[in-house]
Amino acid sequence: MADNEQPRLNDAATAPPGKEGAERTCILSGRKAARDDLIRLALGPDGAVAPDIRAKAPGRGAWIGVDRAALEEAITKGRLTKALSRAFKTAVTVPGDLAEQIERALERATLDRLGLEARAGQIITGSEKIVDAARKGSVELLLHARDAAADGSRKLDQALRVGLDMEGSDVRGLAIPATRAILSMALGRENVVHLALIAPAAAARVNQALGRWRGFIGLDG
Repeated sequence: MADNEQPRLNDAATAPPGKEGAERTCILSGRKAARDDLIRLALGPDGAVAPDIRAKAPGRGAWIGVDRAALEEAITKGRLTKALSRAFKTAVTVPGDLAEQIERALERATLDRLGLEARAGQIITGSEKIVDAARKGSVELLLHARDAAADGSRKLDQALRVGLDMEGSDVRGLAIPATRAILSMALGRENVVHLALIAPAAAARVNQALGRWRGFIGLDG
C-alpha cells in the first residue's frame, strides 16, 4: 500500500471466501493474485480477444495483472499473443487497441459503481458536508476529481486525518482519473469535485474498482 492511501481500506476491501477471493495467475508476469485484482480477457467466436472486466463472459478466460505500459510492450513484442495462444490452446487475434479498450472498460466500471452507490445513498458530496463527516471519523473513502483545486483537496485531506486521528501523516484522499464534469454525470449531481463514501462495504466496492483502474494506468505503484 502506498504511504498516502487511507489505511482502513485494506480491511474493508477484504474479499469474502469463495469465488470473489479465488486466486488467478497473470499469463504475462506469472504473479498470482485475487481474481478481483486482475483483468480477465475473453475469447470471442471469431478468435479475437476482448476485455471482460466484470469476468462474466462465457467460456474460458485468461488473466493479466500488468499495467498499460507493460501490456502495450507485450503486445508490440508479440508476447501477449503467444501467452494467449497457449492459454486458449488456439490461434488468437489481439486488437491493436486492446490496452485502450481495457482502460475505457475500467473507467466505465468505476463510474458505474459510483453511480450505483450514489443512488443507494452511500455517497456524500459538497465540501462542507464532507469536512463535517470526515472530522467525525465517518468517511471510509475520500475521492477527488482530477481537476480539483489543490487547496480544496488539502482542506478535505486534513479533515480526514483529524477524523482518523492521524494528524501529521501523509494520509489523504485518492484522485479519480476523471474530471468533475464526468463525475457529475456519473453521479447525477451538479459540480461533483470531491466525494466521500460513508459505508465500509460501499467504500470497499469503489476502492476495488478504482484501484484496478488507477493501477492499470500507472497511478499506483
